[in-house]
Amino acid sequence: MIEFVREIATQIWSTALTFRTTVRIWDVIDILIMTFIIYRVLRLMQRTSASSVIKGLVLIIIVAGISNFFNMNILSYLLSQALQMGVIILVILFQPEIRKMFETMGTTKLNTLFRRRGKYETIKEVLNQITSACYDMSKNEMGAIIVFERKVGLNDYATTGVAVNSNVSTELIQNIFYPNSPLHDGALIVREDKLIAASCMLPLSTNYALIKDLGMRHRAALGLCERSDAVVIVVSEQTGALSIATDGMLKRNLDHETFEKLLENEILSEYTTKSKSKKQKAKDSANVQG
Repeated sequence: MIEFVREIATQIWSTALTFRTTVRIWDVIDILIMTFIIYRVLRLMQRTSASSVIKGLVLIIIVAGISNFFNMNILSYLLSQALQMGVIILVILFQPEIRKMFETMGTTKLNTLFRRRGKYETIKEVLNQITSACYDMSKNEMGAIIVFERKVGLNDYATTGVAVNSNVSTELIQNIFYPNSPLHDGALIVREDKLIAASCMLPLSTNYALIKDLGMRHRAALGLCERSDAVVIVVSEQTGALSIATDGMLKRNLDHETFEKLLENEILSEYTTKSKSKKQKAKDSANVQG
């Protein structure tokens, strides 16, 4: 038994030495970069119709392999010709996803790579101020659309509105969206703990399968989420219903508890929990147990 274990250990050590001499550090880096790119592409396509198209293409590849194995010449020829056009077909089919990927790469703020963590308490208070304003506006059926900027910068959209550059407060948000006020007709953009700009114009969604019964605010919220990683709150002017849009999806008619949990999951996850105080940790733990 000891000899068997020793032989296995010798083989493992020999394999490790061979791997060390044949694989360079740049090969490992190359593999890691490709793994990251594939992961990001799959995450990007996860919540879009592109995932269904990928399944269809995989099915075509499998059928092509089977037809080639059984010498089905006509079917094999047609499928091989279709696959040769695969790159062009992918570019056409995935144009919205490809555009979003490059927009995300080109507009991601460099300072997020070096952002100082430890703002948990500050952002938590910002969310409290915003949720309080949303509840009051919902109760009074005041329409509103509030955008949380994350890693993808939203300066292009902020410049379409009026600069605010103010601390976040419930009263100021309510005043901005008060009916017939100069800034109520447009989006309010929030960057970390600051109100950046109000009355901003946002792109409308082109997903016609989702927007048939949606108003302009909901279409704008979806449109921005299709082009960035922003989180968007919408308060319906007709019903006062609360909605949250993110990752190209719209969650509508949320109750207060679900609304708060969704916001915390999306926004507070950007900040390390190490900055929580012991008191906050105890409070969060009690809330979970409750």
